[in-house]
Amino acid sequence: MYNITIIIPIYNAEKYLKDLLESIVHQTMDFRTIQVIMVDDFSKDGSTKIMDEYTQKYDNFVSIKLTKNHRIAGTSRNEGMKRAEGKYLMFADSDDFYPENACEILFNEIEKKKADFITANYVNADFDGTVWEKPIFDQEKYKDFKLRITDYTKSFFILNSSACNKIFRKSFVEENNIQFLEEVPAEDAYFTTSCFMKSNKVYYTNKIVYCYRQRNEGNRRKKSVSFNCSRDYFSRINKAYKCIYENFKNNGYIGFYRYTYAKNMSYMLYKFIDSSQLTYEQRIDILKEMRWFYELSITLKVPAAQLSLRMVIGKILEEQYDEAINYCKIIADIRTHLPKEIRENMSRPDAKMYREISEYDDEFGKENIDV
Repeated sequence: MYNITIIIPIYNAEKYLKDLLESIVHQTMDFRTIQVIMVDDFSKDGSTKIMDEYTQKYDNFVSIKLTKNHRIAGTSRNEGMKRAEGKYLMFADSDDFYPENACEILFNEIEKKKADFITANYVNADFDGTVWEKPIFDQEKYKDFKLRITDYTKSFFILNSSACNKIFRKSFVEENNIQFLEEVPAEDAYFTTSCFMKSNKVYYTNKIVYCYRQRNEGNRRKKSVSFNCSRDYFSRINKAYKCIYENFKNNGYIGFYRYTYAKNMSYMLYKFIDSSQLTYEQRIDILKEMRWFYELSITLKVPAAQLSLRMVIGKILEEQYDEAINYCKIIADIRTHLPKEIRENMSRPDAKMYREISEYDDEFGKENIDV
């Protein structure tokens, strides 16, 4: 048995894949104790040639080649888990890379804490691999701590949706039959939150264990899909959001979900507003399909981040879709004149909004799973 299995979904990753694989080969942890499972999702470039090169060179590399394209990484990750022989599971995206001590840090943390999973700090990097100076989470503000689903502030903020800055106990994942959603976006959000709801021991370490490459090229779906979303994207994200909501509801954790919803609601509306791919008829269809999602704003007592979005949601709920789309056009025009940083911040709930949400915490109950 290996100590760790790292699962890598691959799709047209020829340009960056070697950077990731070499970052694994040169880990400070004994490389022979790490199994690497590469799952190709029907790439059309030279990715499979690179995979073959590494499987021939290293006995602990496994190559899986899917026979059709599944578009999103969920299927690849699930296939990888079927072949995993490690005590613990890690996941990486094919255009990112690890710091040299990432595996050692995560392995030591989960062994020491006897945790179900560990989540850690990470850092962005430029397309050329230049690592940014500051990590995502302030290392002075956020020290190591145990996450709790009753904590709607610190634990919620630290538990990002990505599976890549984490390590999971394989037996815990298998015993709870936790898998990634397939062929829809937000597959890792479903996996991560499922693990959180089923776990008793989850810890955060502020050490940096992952480098997330930022780039705008069109061949990498996780970075490119959000810039100009298609009709198909909204159909698939609608399915994913229903699965995530039902999962929280069925497990009795609506209190925590309210905060997740607050973030997703603004994020999704701005995706809809900013997309230029959609026809008028497609916009109408999307608003009708996702009306259930915006109804949750009332049901869960979670207001939108800005007054303008509250007006849009009001029109959606009244089924006045023409007026909702007109409001969206006005907002989209205004956003074209704003700096990128301001546009991005608009989709994030601020402290004032979270205070509004917290006023109704008692009404939705505090989940009691602390141990």
